[in-house]
Amino acid sequence: MINTITLNPSLDYIVKVDSFKVDSLNRIAEERIYAGGKGINVSIVLKNLGVANTALGYVAGFTGDEILRQIESHGVTCDFIKLKEGFSRINVKLKSDGETEINGSGPDIKNEDLKILYEKLSHLTKGDFLILSGSIPNSVPDDIYESIMSSLADRGVEFIVDATKDLLLKVLKFKPFLIKPNHHELAEMFDVELKSDEDIIKYGRKLQEMGAKNVLISMAGDGAILLPENSEAIKREVPKGELKNSVGAGDSMVAGFLCGYLRNKDIDEAFKMGIATGSASAFSEELATKDEVDNLLKQIV
Repeated sequence: MINTITLNPSLDYIVKVDSFKVDSLNRIAEERIYAGGKGINVSIVLKNLGVANTALGYVAGFTGDEILRQIESHGVTCDFIKLKEGFSRINVKLKSDGETEINGSGPDIKNEDLKILYEKLSHLTKGDFLILSGSIPNSVPDDIYESIMSSLADRGVEFIVDATKDLLLKVLKFKPFLIKPNHHELAEMFDVELKSDEDIIKYGRKLQEMGAKNVLISMAGDGAILLPENSEAIKREVPKGELKNSVGAGDSMVAGFLCGYLRNKDIDEAFKMGIATGSASAFSEELATKDEVDNLLKQIV
């Protein structure tokens, strides 16, 4: 079974204003509201690709109810913990001459709430995948990912981690099956400037030396580099298309990679599927669908 965790989901409110003016009335030209969170994106795309999975995390209040409604409308099984107080955050993205983001903070998660999550995860066994992705709320310990993986370390669970800097570096000792930093995050982890593919491979290998099995480094329009376990690095270009929305593209790459891997355990085929799926989301206003992914796979040689 595949499980995703989104500790701080949101309702993302995307508005477009023709020419935004400060201290003035602005009329919205276009608006959308959707459930946001990296783990949620992974769950939805996996389901779009025909892979059953369960989404876990925390929700609260009327916004939490809408988040659950939207996730379930995609056919994803939800096992979120409903908090008694507060409400799930609302993130606002204003698109006009530029882009402005305002992110909420989310509800407080107490120790008793964490115990419930650990209880749910205690049922995972060998062969299950757990995907930990995204930032964490201020109300939980900053070693939460490390603690979760430690609690499951002897159960044979495969981990996929998509997080930044210390949140990722501290869990490498648990030998995650896959990690997916982008090239900017990789540079930040080691406080270096990456000037070439060789630099990216060099520092990606350092993450493997620290414990990661497979390292997938996304580079937006410049493609991606995969460092497979016990094999040579592979670089692939992205398919051609018009960039419409970069939100969720990295999460879609993770979902596509796992979907491809589950088919026949072929890492390179998983890589192709990951690139096609990430690109399909980038070329669409919504998250990738199976038909979109299948069409882009034909471009990947």
